[in-house]
Amino acid sequence: MKPLTHMAARPLTLFLSLVCVASVSVDAQEKSKAKDTPNPAFAEVEDVAGLSRILLIGDSISIGYTVPVREALKGKVNVHRPKANCGPTSTALKSIDAWLGDGKWDVIHFNWGLHDLKYMGPNGENLGDPGDPKNHQQVPPDEYEKNLQQLVERLRMTGAKLIWRNTTPVPAGASGRIVGDSQKYNTVAAKVMKQHGIEVHDLCSFVVARQDQIMLPADVHFTKEGYDALAQEVAAVILKAVEKE
Repeated sequence: MKPLTHMAARPLTLFLSLVCVASVSVDAQEKSKAKDTPNPAFAEVEDVAGLSRILLIGDSISIGYTVPVREALKGKVNVHRPKANCGPTSTALKSIDAWLGDGKWDVIHFNWGLHDLKYMGPNGENLGDPGDPKNHQQVPPDEYEKNLQQLVERLRMTGAKLIWRNTTPVPAGASGRIVGDSQKYNTVAAKVMKQHGIEVHDLCSFVVARQDQIMLPADVHFTKEGYDALAQEVAAVILKAVEKE
């Protein structure tokens, strides 16, 4: 076979360039479509009359188990959540009134922690290197305790049954966080919950016992199967609380 001449190679090069451009365009469209697709966890919930109203509060971990919790408790309770990642306690103090709204809540299952303990850069850069002395935890433990005190006092005003869901573990290799900090923050939170007589849902221990099977590697998030497993635990705790009412 004769080698392609310069002129003969040009159409092939043009064709391959067009294929690459088309591929990039399709990828961009798919990513944009995924970004614009509403998260089903934030869907409007139409209450079924006569059923208890439940509010889930938490970050992306709780977002991940919201839909399967709704599915597990369908026809038993009405499961709501804020249409947001509830982030750290510092954000919660600004937003808690809006999240609670004007409706009556029978059970509030809540958590803050993974965003509080993560490291930020000196100018607010997300997920800073914990080893860099210029970086800092978004909400240090002493401030976390004070914020939790205020948040619990506000939640108690609702008259709802309160359930604190402790913070799930930080695995090795996770960016911007230190292994073991979840337990440190959970100790602080447990102290606050004990002071107020609030039930603690120990989801952290549940995860630690099967961490390799349900968590993503080097990531604080979970596989789909992992979120389903968390949802079953959350649903069981909520249902038990409702049945006691």
